[in-house]
Amino acid sequence: MAEKILIVDDDLDSLKLIGLMLQRQGYEIVAASAGAQAIAKATAEAPDLIILDVMMPDMDGYEVSRRLRANPSTQDIPIIMFTAKTLVDDKVAGFEAGADDYLTKPTHPAELASRVKAVLARRAAKRGAAAELGTLLAVIGAKGGVGTTTLAMNLAAALNSTSEGTILADVRPGQGSLGISLGFGRATGLANLLTRPITDLNPRAVGAELVSHKSGLRLLLSSVRPREANLNMAPEVVSGILRHLRGLGKMVVVDLGTGLSPANQRVLREATHVIVVSEPQRIPLNMTRALLNDLNDLGVGPGRVSIVLVNRAQSGLQISWQEAEQILGREIQGVIPPAPDLILQAVEAAQPVVNLQPDAIVTAQFQKIAEKVVSQVGDSRKTG
Repeated sequence: MAEKILIVDDDLDSLKLIGLMLQRQGYEIVAASAGAQAIAKATAEAPDLIILDVMMPDMDGYEVSRRLRANPSTQDIPIIMFTAKTLVDDKVAGFEAGADDYLTKPTHPAELASRVKAVLARRAAKRGAAAELGTLLAVIGAKGGVGTTTLAMNLAAALNSTSEGTILADVRPGQGSLGISLGFGRATGLANLLTRPITDLNPRAVGAELVSHKSGLRLLLSSVRPREANLNMAPEVVSGILRHLRGLGKMVVVDLGTGLSPANQRVLREATHVIVVSEPQRIPLNMTRALLNDLNDLGVGPGRVSIVLVNRAQSGLQISWQEAEQILGREIQGVIPPAPDLILQAVEAAQPVVNLQPDAIVTAQFQKIAEKVVSQVGDSRKTG
């Protein structure tokens, strides 16, 4: 099947000339003469490449590029800006808006064809690399205090016991309790990466910030220093860090904490599977239902989501899992029984419960949830 290219230019003569030249190269051509039309066609046609003019009547090419990059369905389509604007500042603005290449008019047809081939080749290589990335499991709580970090930690430990190479990442700067729970006095890995230029982020740089735990897990940690909560969690930076982690491990479990910040939204859209953590009480369950609706709006449907309830203490007022399913309108994948004393012992020993007490009832539940998630991930990949 011929690769599809969307050409965007308000000059109809340029549109026809570029389209004819690329058609002769064997590409399928789609055309748009305005910014809004370009965004609509990019969404509907899913082209393999967009050649985008900067100067257009309704919105300039920079704004078109920004909007395409903000839309999950178009954010990965490569863009070549092809324009008469030749100043260095114009080129910088183009790349900052999300362009993959910048070509100035007039240009020789052979150069345009060469740039098109190069960008499409890079996209093909990127897709091939993406197919080899490890599984990304995002763990998010419906509210604070429901046991999200405890579940993420023990889920990662259970996964690592059957598939070595699991990485556990805490992406909550200023609130990184995971490092403390596992005995690390300093937890600066994520902060170090967030304060580096995005151009410096690569597998080696990300890998250098991982620390090894006695359980066999490799960890990317956040600190509990309150001022680090103000670090810039740019979605593209967080996404890039996790992508590099996926190249370093078979499984990457990421503790997102709570809330749908722009960075969390980006991670959730890119995650292989999402685990939503709640507890069997009416207020958290209603908050969970709202979160599930928002996830669905982000394109993260029921097939990619598991719901786990954590019982933090024995109580006759807890809602049964059957009633919880009725409130949520979704199946519950697992219920963690209360084990406050054991969890405190695990913190004192700086170990996941799964490693501290392999035969405990709560450990069996963590392991069952890990098995179910792996099964669901495998099923979704087969159907996908």
